[in-house]
Amino acid sequence: MNTRTFITTGDGARIHYRFDGDGDKPVLLLSNSIATTLQMWDDQIQELTRHFQVLRYDTRGHGASSVPAGPYSLDRFGRDVIELLDALDIEHVHFLGLSLGGIIGQWLGVHAPDRIDRLILSNTSPYLGPAGQWDQLIASTQQASDMSEFASMFLNNWFPAHMLEAQDPVTEDFRRMVLATDPQGLSGAYAAIRDMDLRRIIALVECPTLVIAGQYDNVTALAHGEQIAATIPGSTLQVLSSVHLPNIELPTEFMDTVITFLLTSSDHDSGMKTERSETAMGSSF
Repeated sequence: MNTRTFITTGDGARIHYRFDGDGDKPVLLLSNSIATTLQMWDDQIQELTRHFQVLRYDTRGHGASSVPAGPYSLDRFGRDVIELLDALDIEHVHFLGLSLGGIIGQWLGVHAPDRIDRLILSNTSPYLGPAGQWDQLIASTQQASDMSEFASMFLNNWFPAHMLEAQDPVTEDFRRMVLATDPQGLSGAYAAIRDMDLRRIIALVECPTLVIAGQYDNVTALAHGEQIAATIPGSTLQVLSSVHLPNIELPTEFMDTVITFLLTSSDHDSGMKTERSETAMGSSF
């Protein structure tokens, strides 16, 4: 099944989503990096749908989703996911988030533990301060006449030099995604990143968690992944020799890591079902 459609959130935003794969399989929800769309996962869909029904969505302010006035918040980003699952009548999913998607995944692991079976946090961080640098980026975004400078900045942060020098077609796909991003959506997301601090609270994450970090990532450094893995009880850290988008730079290694984790059962899984049910009784969702 391949469908593309929308849900409307409680605050009136339209969130664009897409299903790929067999509806009889477990659902894997993918969440994107900032300044990209659900198309950032296109090359992984064929392999992932061998094992899962894949649900993708455009983060508010990005792609075909609404671009409401900012600033946005991490709480609102997380609630968008909960409302998406509620609207689709999906009780729980595996979750894979990269960069901003991984920040949203951390929020879900804390605030919606009954909705997440297994959690993968790729190339992300629990805190990206200080706030001043984000205020400068927000101001630059609001003053920009187009997204060309931001496209160059993002591509230099996301890909190794050899891919950019070779003008690899995939890097041009990502350039087009950035160029098409609404400046208001980008500045709204920057505000959410500016205001978030998950360094202590992610100790409450209980679901089986895999942290993927890039050895050469200059955006969410390896140390950030190490911090997440050291804080979330029982989590596993996998370091790949990549920059910021290992699903593009090292697709085979990335997919092997993801699928092995998602398909490997453990005693932790069965034990957490009861604990998550008890926790959910006090949840606000």
